[in-house]
Amino acid sequence: MTDRKRSEDDLHAKLDHLTLSRKEGFRRLMDAPSRLRPEHLARRQLSLLGEKARADYDRHRRKWHANLGPLRTPQMEALHEDLWDIIDSNEQDGDKVKGSIAIDAFPGLGKTTAALAFAKLLHRRVIEEEGEYTDQGHERWPVCRVGLTSNTSMRDFNRAILEFFAHPGRFRGTATDFGFGFRALDCVLSCETTLLIVDDLHFLRWRNRTGIEVSNHFKYIANEFPVTLLMIGVSLQARGLFDEGDSYEDAVLAQTGRRTTRLGMKPFTIDTEEGRTDWRNTLLAIEERVVLANKYPGMIADDLSDELFARSTGHIGSLMTLVNRACQRAVRTGAERIDLELLSKVKNDAASEKGREELRQALAAGRLVSKPKKKAA
Repeated sequence: MTDRKRSEDDLHAKLDHLTLSRKEGFRRLMDAPSRLRPEHLARRQLSLLGEKARADYDRHRRKWHANLGPLRTPQMEALHEDLWDIIDSNEQDGDKVKGSIAIDAFPGLGKTTAALAFAKLLHRRVIEEEGEYTDQGHERWPVCRVGLTSNTSMRDFNRAILEFFAHPGRFRGTATDFGFGFRALDCVLSCETTLLIVDDLHFLRWRNRTGIEVSNHFKYIANEFPVTLLMIGVSLQARGLFDEGDSYEDAVLAQTGRRTTRLGMKPFTIDTEEGRTDWRNTLLAIEERVVLANKYPGMIADDLSDELFARSTGHIGSLMTLVNRACQRAVRTGAERIDLELLSKVKNDAASEKGREELRQALAAGRLVSKPKKKAA
């Protein structure tokens, strides 16, 4: 394996969520080049590789199949269009409150993946238009990302922002410094940040004291910080983010809800021709990326369409996990292709496994059809 390839693998391996909580790690994601696709070798070509060359080739494919995405699915495309509408319309003067965004959807639908893909596009657009440094000579950071935990307080939240920017005052300070976010505001202003991503918002307990404090702080950020607040979580509406009511707590959450646009992401469906076409196009995109010696046209999009839908229940996260694991087994066992027999031995997440039998029966009985009448090219 070339030094360039090893360097690329090392770079991508460091891009975990903990790394993304700091600006240096976030820049690695923003600037990371696309992975180099392994060369497609036929079975005979594989047999001619020496032991070390074969090990390097399989290692390259192992990394490749583990990172087949992100795919530009219709759901991601629609979400990005909505995000651009809101981000671009939020370029008002400083005295106007900027609308916030909440991506609220079930797990496994690619919320964070889609948000980070958008952040990458926004980061690169701003840097290309305005440069890497501000007029005052500070580093320009168009996007800041913060992850929440179940016991995040207002102080913790502001410290997380300071941690992202590597502010020297993140380790010590007064309650005012951390509690009101003055240092965080200074970072945002100095680095000209325009988008603040708050991930895993469902960890926050909205109706206890901490949740109300952080909700109030979100309102403060929307009022005082020149950023668009992008919140990501599961069942945010059910948890009360957009509630209205008579109590003080409800009124606080209602004001957050009035200023927040709720966006969602849906699983694939096959009850319409459009849905079936979207499903097939996604399978075709995956099939094109798979690097197996015995791959053939239609291996995934035709022969495995029903089974993959039943096993993933239409969730992109479960689908990508299943295909990734099937590819790993196909390489490791020497099968070099994915078929029903191999796929039956691959385990998937518990939620998908729970719902697959009902979908299998519906597909087998013809009550559901996963392939469009007119196949996509």
